[in-house]
Amino acid sequence: MKLVIVESPTKARTLQNFLGKDFLVKSSYGHVRDLPKKELGVDVEKNFEPKYVIPQKAKPKLKDLKGALKETSSVILATDEDREGESIAFHLKEALKLKNPDRIVFHEITKNAVSRALKTPRKIDNDLVNAQKARRILDRLVGYKLSPFLWKKVLRGLSAGRVQSVAVKLICEREKEIAKFKPEEYWSLKALFKKGFEAELEKKERIKEKEVDKIIKELKGAKYQIIDIEKKQEKRKPLPPFQTSTLQQTSARKMHFTSKKTMRLAQMLYEKGLITYHRTDSLNLSQESRREAKSFIEAKFGKQYYNHRIFKSKSKSAQEAHEAIRPTKIIEKADIKDKNQKALYNLIQQRFIASQMTDALFNSVRIKIKAKEYIFKSTGQTLQFEGFLKVYPIKYKERKLPYLKEREVLELKELKKEQHFTKPPARYSEPSLIKVLEEKEIGRPSTYAVILDTIQQRGYVEKNEDKKFAPTKIGAIVNDILIKHFPKIVDVDFTAQMEKELDEIAEGKDTWVKTLKDFYFPFEKNLKKKEEEVKKRDLTEKTDKICPECKSPMVIRMGRFGKFFACSRFPHCKHTESLPPESLNIKCPKCKQGEIIEKRTRRKTPFYGCSNWPNCDFALWNKPTGEKCPKCGSLLTEKKGKIECSNQECGFQKKDGKKNN
Repeated sequence: MKLVIVESPTKARTLQNFLGKDFLVKSSYGHVRDLPKKELGVDVEKNFEPKYVIPQKAKPKLKDLKGALKETSSVILATDEDREGESIAFHLKEALKLKNPDRIVFHEITKNAVSRALKTPRKIDNDLVNAQKARRILDRLVGYKLSPFLWKKVLRGLSAGRVQSVAVKLICEREKEIAKFKPEEYWSLKALFKKGFEAELEKKERIKEKEVDKIIKELKGAKYQIIDIEKKQEKRKPLPPFQTSTLQQTSARKMHFTSKKTMRLAQMLYEKGLITYHRTDSLNLSQESRREAKSFIEAKFGKQYYNHRIFKSKSKSAQEAHEAIRPTKIIEKADIKDKNQKALYNLIQQRFIASQMTDALFNSVRIKIKAKEYIFKSTGQTLQFEGFLKVYPIKYKERKLPYLKEREVLELKELKKEQHFTKPPARYSEPSLIKVLEEKEIGRPSTYAVILDTIQQRGYVEKNEDKKFAPTKIGAIVNDILIKHFPKIVDVDFTAQMEKELDEIAEGKDTWVKTLKDFYFPFEKNLKKKEEEVKKRDLTEKTDKICPECKSPMVIRMGRFGKFFACSRFPHCKHTESLPPESLNIKCPKCKQGEIIEKRTRRKTPFYGCSNWPNCDFALWNKPTGEKCPKCGSLLTEKKGKIECSNQECGFQKKDGKKNN
C-alpha cells in the first residue's frame, strides 16, 4: 500500500474515492513546519538560515502520519502545484525524515488527471521551495524589524508588511487625489427631433454655459440635415476563462463576494474535484476540455455558436503549462448544496463555455447632423446575433433609431442643455484594487485575498457604505512615515522588482540568499539610522474630562481601531473609556427618545442605529440626511450621491438624486 499525503482533508477524501484500496490518503492540514512565532527565527549572519519549528497544532497530525508510514511501502507527496504546495511537500519530507518521496502534481482532482500524475512522478522542486523560502523570510524580516519601530515612534501594536504596505499606500494616494480634486462645471447640448430620437453636439473640449447659450442663439431657425450615415456590424468577443485575479474581481462585482470568500469557496470546489486549480495566472485550456466544450455547445445551441479559441496570458511570468480555472466536467445542473459554492461554480462554468463560443454581433448606426457650422452626432445599436451572450450575459444597451436617409432634413423639437461636473477619481473597491495590484505586478494572484484581508484586520483601511476602501487615520499616519523614512518598502516599482526576483529564484535563475542580502543589509542600515533620527509622534488630544480613579486629566488617545479616552498618567493609571458615538442630531423615528448615531459591525462596516439600543433596534445601512420623505414620512438616506427613502416599499427618490417616483 502507498501513502499519499495532501494538505486538506476534503482533498484527501476526494482522492481516496477513486484511488481505491492500494492507496492510503492522509492530510497534513497545511504546513507542518514554520518560522517560530515569538522570535525572528532567521540567522542573518549565517546566510539567513531559517529556524523551523513544528507548530503545536501540527504535532498530532505528524504523529498520525508517522503511524501511517509503518503500514505503507512508499510515500507520494501530492500537495498543490504552486510554490506553497511545493514548500509543504518539502517540509513534510524533512519532518517525516523521508529519503526519496515521489512528488506528483495535477491541475484538477479527477481520476484521469491523478492517474496520469501517478505515472510520471518527480522529485521535489528545490527552486520552487527556495522561492517560497525567500518570500517567507523577506516578509518575516520586514515584519519583525519594522513593526517595533512603529511601536516606538507611533503606537504599540502596529505592524508593517512588505506587500501590504504598498496596497495601503495606493489607497492613501487615491484618498489624497480625491481631497485635492476640484470639480469643474461643463455643459452639453442635445437636439431632440420630432422623429423620436436625439443627437448630441460634437465638441472637442468641455464648454461653459455661456458658450452653450451662444450656440443656442446661433442655431435659432437653423436647418438640421443628415450629412452622413455609417452602418456597420460590430463584434463583441467573449472574455477568456478565469484566472485567479479575474475570478476575484468578477465574483466581487456580480455576487459581492470578498476576495477571501471567493478563494475559500474555490478551494472547496477544487478539493471536491469540481474545478481545476484555482491559483493560476494562466489562460491555457487543455485540448480535452476544449473538445468537451465543443461537443456541449454544438449539442446545446448549434454549430453556429461554437468557435475554437486559444487564449494567452499577458503576464510574462504566467505559467502557461498550467491551466485557467474551469470546471473539470461540464455539469448543467451541478448538485452542490452550498448556495455560494454553487453560484461560484456556475460563474466559472459559464465563463469557460462562453470562452469557446462565437462573437456577439451588433448592428451599429452612426449619424452626423449638420446645423449651420455645428455637428450633432447620434448612435444606435441593436443585437443581431447573441453568440456567447446566450451563456454569459454582459451589460449592453440597445438603442433603435428611426428610419433615416442621407440629406434628410429633420424637424427640431427642442434644444436641451445639461449641466455636468467632473468627478473625482473613485476610491478603490476590491475588484479595482486587485486589478491595479495585478497591473503593477504587486504580489501574485494567490496573495491578493491575503493582502486585502490583512490591511483591514490591521485597521489601516476600512470599507465605507459603498464597499470602497478608505484609509483610517492610523493607516494614513503609518503610510506617511513609511513613505518618508522607508521609501523602498512602499515603492511600487521596487516591490514589483522583488516579485520578479522571486520568480527568477523559482526558475533557477537567481539564488535566494543573494536576493535576501541585496534587500536586507541596506534596509537594516537605514532602520538603525531612522531609529535615532525619528521622534515619537504625539497622537494625544487634551480634554476637560477628569479620570475617576486618580483625578488626573483624561486625554484622547489613538488606538489601532480608533480613538478612546485614557488617563494622562498612563502607564501609572490604566483607566480608559470608550468615546461616545458621534450623534447625527437626528431623533430616532421609532422610539422618539434616542438619536441616530454611526456604529460599526464586527467587520468594521458602518451602519446607523438608535443610541437607545438595546431598548430600540432601529437601524439603517445608508446614512440618513435628517429630512423626511414627503411621500411616506420615513427618513431620507444618501447612497452614492442619491437621496432616497429608507422605506424600500415607498421607492421615493429626490429629483436632485437623479430620479423622482
